[in-house]
Amino acid sequence: MAGDADVVLSDRVWTIPNLISMLRLCGIPVFLYFVLGPESDGLALLVLAFAGLSDWLDGKLARRFNQATRLGQILDPVADRLYILAVVVAFAIRDIIPIWLAIALPLRDILLMCLVPLLRTRGYSALPVHFLGKSATFCLLYAFPLLLLGDGTGAIADLAYVFGWAFAIWGTALYWWAGLLYAWQVRVLLATTPRVDREEVAR
Repeated sequence: MAGDADVVLSDRVWTIPNLISMLRLCGIPVFLYFVLGPESDGLALLVLAFAGLSDWLDGKLARRFNQATRLGQILDPVADRLYILAVVVAFAIRDIIPIWLAIALPLRDILLMCLVPLLRTRGYSALPVHFLGKSATFCLLYAFPLLLLGDGTGAIADLAYVFGWAFAIWGTALYWWAGLLYAWQVRVLLATTPRVDREEVAR
């Protein structure tokens, strides 16, 4: 996230932003139940709306009240990625999105996960979140509720379908763009940073 490089991270666990991120994680199985079980799309839509709002809110509160933590730095992107995975799988099962989109989004994360062992050889476990990645997540978390709403009938559903796909296309493009940027950063890091010994990597 732009500007986060100067933020001092604490080791606190029980902060308001962390609790919001935990609630967002707890909402994933709830969403899957609503959308795949009774197909209560209205309730599933509320869960997705909370996910989108909380993604913005936890970061805002962390900066406003100096509650940025190491745990929060992990929880936030993990929650985002798990939501994206849960939604694309559920929507593919419901035929709300095509299979290519359900494959394209998780594939990007799988490819980036393959870079983690390379990062660890240089003493890193992850790269800082880039604003492109956050922008992509923002687009996707707004696309999903609109696509779910667009699965209905009527003028509102038709409008939601159009805007939902606009956000989905932009979000997917930015998601991959950010992924390629992360891959390039790893390449530069490998070329400019000395390898650490195995004992330091294991810590």
